[in-house]
Amino acid sequence: MRIGVPKEIKNHEYRVGLTPPGVAELTARGHQVVVQTGAGSGIDFADSDYQAAGATIAPDAAAVFAGSDMIVKVKEPQPSEIAMLEARHTLFTYLHLAADKPQAEGLIASGATCIAYETVTSANRSLPLLKPMSEVAGRMSVQVGAHYLEKEQGGRGVLLGGVPGVAPARVAILGGGVSGINAAQMATGLRADVTIYDINNDRLAELDMHFGSQIKTAYASKAAIAAAVKNAHLVIGAVLVPGAAAPKLVTREMLKTMKRGSVLVDIAIDQGGCFETSRATTHDDPVFEVDGVIHYCVANMPGAVARTSTFALNNATLPFVLKLADHGAEAAMRADPHLAAGLNVSGGRIRHQAVADALDLPFEAWA
Repeated sequence: MRIGVPKEIKNHEYRVGLTPPGVAELTARGHQVVVQTGAGSGIDFADSDYQAAGATIAPDAAAVFAGSDMIVKVKEPQPSEIAMLEARHTLFTYLHLAADKPQAEGLIASGATCIAYETVTSANRSLPLLKPMSEVAGRMSVQVGAHYLEKEQGGRGVLLGGVPGVAPARVAILGGGVSGINAAQMATGLRADVTIYDINNDRLAELDMHFGSQIKTAYASKAAIAAAVKNAHLVIGAVLVPGAAAPKLVTREMLKTMKRGSVLVDIAIDQGGCFETSRATTHDDPVFEVDGVIHYCVANMPGAVARTSTFALNNATLPFVLKLADHGAEAAMRADPHLAAGLNVSGGRIRHQAVADALDLPFEAWA
């Protein structure tokens, strides 16, 4: 198979779909890999590194798309990239279609087979290709939250861990999944006062066993969330409904009760965000203020630590890339229902029920 790796063009996106070691795995199996010049430059991979792994270097994205059967990316295709997709292509990348109807409509029109990292499943019903970036985003959320709590950044002027004689900052984490637990690990490491909110009592019990007295847990009722928002210095939104839009857990009315200079970090922004006041931001303009509360809603948070993120992502995606390359998309998905769960669009149809519901578009099961 001919696999193409274009250079990412989303704002401040430095990750790359395949690393040179990943390319070497593919070429060793007889596949051809075409990499756009400079695709890995953001994480210090030169074109020569890819050539040494057996790749061919293409001068631009158009040449990559024209010369490839499968496109492997990191972020959702931008309009100029969607325009280059054809029915013969398999696209393997993050899509997050539930919050992006124009992209979904573009992919439908292309006729391409579009498999989303974020809805590929595993035998234990987890999301193995979302997990590494959720881990990164969860850990980053505390890092950026602590930064924007600084007075110079417009924050309340609170040190996350406090000091002897001065109480630490209160951190509320909404969602006890992969992002939430990684956020909690970082926040407890900085000695913050941490509470995790979730609607799954079994999960709350697991978190209690994992962290012991380092954190508090609470059932995520509307009343509990309202109280948490009112009292917290940092609120981290870490909820996920696979393939669907994130629920709006924090309303504008709740926001008005927060202390001036408090910070919200919305990890769920790729799926529309879990705060009513959220809107996607970028790394070059990451925050905005509503009612005196700072919102950090960068839609590709892990791109800020692009080298770590690229290696973590490739570790997870490469086995699936190899399956798709070795067998072709249709045969690979028929042999692996977990990979098939990643199918969002093909043949001009939405193939994922949650995506179709979120976008109010017709759903047609893949057969």
